Amino acid sequence: MILPDGYSDVPNGKIAAVVTHLEMTARPPRRDDPAGAWSLRRVEQPGLDWFRGLYSRVGEDWLWFSRMRMSDAELAAILHAPLVEVYALVEDDRDEGLLELDFRQAGQCELAFFGLTASLIGTGAGRWLMNRALELAWSRPVNRVWVHTCTLDHPSALSFYQRSGFRPFRRQVEITDDPRLDGTAPRTAAKHVPVIE
Repeated sequence: MILPDGYSDVPNGKIAAVVTHLEMTARPPRRDDPAGAWSLRRVEQPGLDWFRGLYSRVGEDWLWFSRMRMSDAELAAILHAPLVEVYALVEDDRDEGLLELDFRQAGQCELAFFGLTASLIGTGAGRWLMNRALELAWSRPVNRVWVHTCTLDHPSALSFYQRSGFRPFRRQVEITDDPRLDGTAPRTAAKHVPVIE
């Protein structure tokens, strides 16, 4: 369904976001790594509690909720799939960033999740992690790497992806139940998105 021009009401208890899908169809020039003491750790067969904990620490303020609503079986089916790779950005022996690469579509890699905890935003760790993400994605026989972001995300996310070599190709509006009203996310999450009951 295409929304008409003008304003469209969002029902109380819901949130709305404009989702932008971005892609690259050729490996971009490598960007310099910023200085920092980060490392990347692949997490084979990630534990669900570990994943949900890091996912929440990275995404709570941006209303990442899709994985929190999944059952254990649904989440394990994704995270333990042979063509899905999960990584943690590590600083001072702590997992402070999340990278999930999904190769399940032949010839493609989706950056399914990419983010940092609040303490690392603005430190250069995002560029460092993106450099690793693109190295890993393009190390496979793929002809397309893609990602999506939305207006609930960090305000710099879209421009960061574009600086990384992604170009927008599709825009959608997503309306869904506010995860703060059913306990999926804390009521205090995402102060930049008002709760309307």
